[in-house]
Amino acid sequence: MKTLLIDDDDTLRLMLQQSFELENMEVEVAADPLPALAQLSANFEGIFITDVRMPGIDGMEALRRVHAIDPEIPVIMMTGHGDIPMVIDALKRGVFDFIPKPFPADHLIATARRAIDHRALVLENRALRAGAARAEQGELMIGESPVMVRLRETIRQVALADIDVLIEGETGTGKELAAVLLHRWGPRRSRPFVAINCGTLPANVAEAELFGYAAGAHAQYRNGHAGRIEQASGGTLFLDAIETMPLPLQGALLRVIEEREVMKIGGDRPRPIDLRVIASTSSNLSDAVAQGTFRKDLFYQLQSVQLSIPPLRERKSDIPLLFGYFLDEAAKRLGNPVPFIGRDIHVHIATHEWLGNVRELRSFAQRVALGLQVEQDEVLVPGDLNKLVADFEADIIRKTLTKAGGDISVTLGLLGVARNTLYDKLKRYGIRAADFRAG
Repeated sequence: MKTLLIDDDDTLRLMLQQSFELENMEVEVAADPLPALAQLSANFEGIFITDVRMPGIDGMEALRRVHAIDPEIPVIMMTGHGDIPMVIDALKRGVFDFIPKPFPADHLIATARRAIDHRALVLENRALRAGAARAEQGELMIGESPVMVRLRETIRQVALADIDVLIEGETGTGKELAAVLLHRWGPRRSRPFVAINCGTLPANVAEAELFGYAAGAHAQYRNGHAGRIEQASGGTLFLDAIETMPLPLQGALLRVIEEREVMKIGGDRPRPIDLRVIASTSSNLSDAVAQGTFRKDLFYQLQSVQLSIPPLRERKSDIPLLFGYFLDEAAKRLGNPVPFIGRDIHVHIATHEWLGNVRELRSFAQRVALGLQVEQDEVLVPGDLNKLVADFEADIIRKTLTKAGGDISVTLGLLGVARNTLYDKLKRYGIRAADFRAG
């Protein structure tokens, strides 16, 4: 994040530049705001600090011009000539903070850090919303990582080929979505897409559910009943969790795939069908074949074209885009505005393991959209702990000074610290007790 600092006082400007650089903060200083304003855009990664009284364009005009470019760029104003009406006007115009001169450099730096954190959150939230917008425009296999770009290209190529496909991937990675896209981007897009979860088929009716009844074979279906396989004729049959299909049905399914015909229960001859078969598995089918739970010939028939869906841990850069899409989706469904995402949520989505992959991330986004308290992972972000403790301590001191009206003795009694300790902390955080006194 970059800080643009404008002040026509050469001595003060040089001193502040050195102070920022000692804190390893990127800063660019100038006496004239016009060159700095020329650098700004709606995607500017940084903040704007300006003096109020300057020749030419003053700080209030600079504030107006900054916010005309992007009203969410934080602007910090410095002045030695401020009065109450000007402060109120600046606050109404959305100034981030107003710092009267003279001030300790570390006070300005602490304020700048808060502004930088705020700007980072604004840009991160925009990125989340941008990911949701791209998904709404039709790019449902969300992700900009190289592995996802290649996967989308492969799905489009395979979809047009109109051949059977085996999709592999961990639970929750989006295998059914890949199957839907294979259908939607292929020549059968206007025909039925029939999805069957093999793991939820009741054993006693699984055969009838898949293959149906011939006329007269069942009292309830005197004229016959088409099974799910026949219902998919002309379109796509998606067999989810194929590894869970009972062995006796695997042989009958193999005939469907090889011969493109289906034999109903009680039928005397097979019925020809025209369909595309897409199967998915969360297991290693080679291991299932070795264990005798999956037919080798069916495995060989299915594996002619294989697609592998990567888990989230292999495409971490896609997680914010996915989260943004799911959050927007959940908020619209609930009729709620999309919430602003704080730092704790951003840290969580970046550091959590997401063993449940996309499905777990979607559930998390729904909880956030509902405003439910979310259990966060206990994570320590390198370099952040000291800053978090310091910010917390400085905030407590400011609140106590406010309550005490700036009276040091009262503040000492409320905080229960030694006088030297309090003065050390006031100096460290750039806090002046006089700023909290009435008048």
